[in-house]
Amino acid sequence: MTGRGVLAMAVTAVVTAGCLVACGSDSPKTDPKAELQIWVRKPPGSSTEKTDQQLAAAFTAKTGVPAHVTALFDDFETKLQQAAAQKKLPDVVINDTDRLGGLVKQGLVRPVDRASLAGQADLTPASWQAATGADGKIYGVPFSAQSFALFIRKDWREKLGKPLPATWAEMDALATAFTTGDPDANGKPDTYGYVIPASTKRGYTSWYFASFLFSAGGDFLTGEPGKLTPAIDSPGSLAAAQEFQKQFCTDKSVVPGSVTAETTQAHPLFETGKGGIYLTGPYNMARFDKNLGKDKYEVVALPPGPGGKSVSLAEGENVYLMAGSANPSGQTRFAEYATSVEGQTLGMAGDTDGNVVRLPVNTKVDMATVRKDTRWQLFAGIYQNGARYAPVVPDWTPFRQASADTLNALVADCTSDPKAALGKLARTFTDELTKQGAGA
Repeated sequence: MTGRGVLAMAVTAVVTAGCLVACGSDSPKTDPKAELQIWVRKPPGSSTEKTDQQLAAAFTAKTGVPAHVTALFDDFETKLQQAAAQKKLPDVVINDTDRLGGLVKQGLVRPVDRASLAGQADLTPASWQAATGADGKIYGVPFSAQSFALFIRKDWREKLGKPLPATWAEMDALATAFTTGDPDANGKPDTYGYVIPASTKRGYTSWYFASFLFSAGGDFLTGEPGKLTPAIDSPGSLAAAQEFQKQFCTDKSVVPGSVTAETTQAHPLFETGKGGIYLTGPYNMARFDKNLGKDKYEVVALPPGPGGKSVSLAEGENVYLMAGSANPSGQTRFAEYATSVEGQTLGMAGDTDGNVVRLPVNTKVDMATVRKDTRWQLFAGIYQNGARYAPVVPDWTPFRQASADTLNALVADCTSDPKAALGKLARTFTDELTKQGAGA
């Protein structure tokens, strides 16, 4: 067995042994003055790390509770499990909403008493749903929300005389034109249509695919929480998978190498002129404005799919209060500050690329007074117009990873049969639902 395998077994043993009590220390003594260790999933040295540090500093100035921010990006979850195995969990983690189930399953977070939180009624109902586990209990405090839209090279589109796409067929035609029409006029076949982070790492393929899946009338699962059945092999889901494979295999309009690309590799492909269509989040606007030029691209909603609608994946981040903290009151006070109007405004970071709050979850925040860039309103509208979070199950991670592996294989091997692949994936989902006690 490899060293990594041994580590995985050791971490699993610790987690399953009752990490809820032991992750921080064997018998932590409460100390309201203890420094809060806050982990954020952000690249070290980035503008977003600086904003998180500013948020923590402002919290300390307001409350007197010391706080230290550690930014980690690569293998964030693995490092968190290693900290759990060493009984050195941070006090607070700010991470994606879809990681909630896994954190609960491993006993790494403590439940949140929503009623006791100052300002909790000001947070949107949708954001609270994304902080609620499959058992109906709340295990995080909403911090940020987001939706996704198409970023399109406007200069390329106008040079080739193409309209903004209103359907998937027009979107594919534009991608093909970007691939074959030499939009950068350098005389070389070095441009492509789609930029797609299709790596299986952290389930990126599934994450990217979700908006297309929902817009095609498909879904991962269907039914009420606790009574779910697979929907990944439904007609709408199959239509989305066929479209995905078509882009890679028939049209060949995707930037080469995308099957192994994570988001950190995908972003530069758009801003350096390798690909001209990218479904991504609002956090990239300031970056692309700087590195590419605001006048060279446009941001629009994903066109309606076969399902007749344009439905974005909804995502965001929660403030997770980790188990075993020596300063539980400090944890709560930080969550209250981060979700306050002051904390949300600071986290939004205006129109800069330092934003850690993409769309505010506090209804008392007037985004238009904080951000002058009206493109943010597009993302807010997409979010409010039916954007959908991942299904509520005890642990979403196995579903996300299994679907990422299947979808990645569909585009890595163009001889793959989408219908057969989704049928097999549906059986995997059924088994996982049974394992988690979430099936019908």
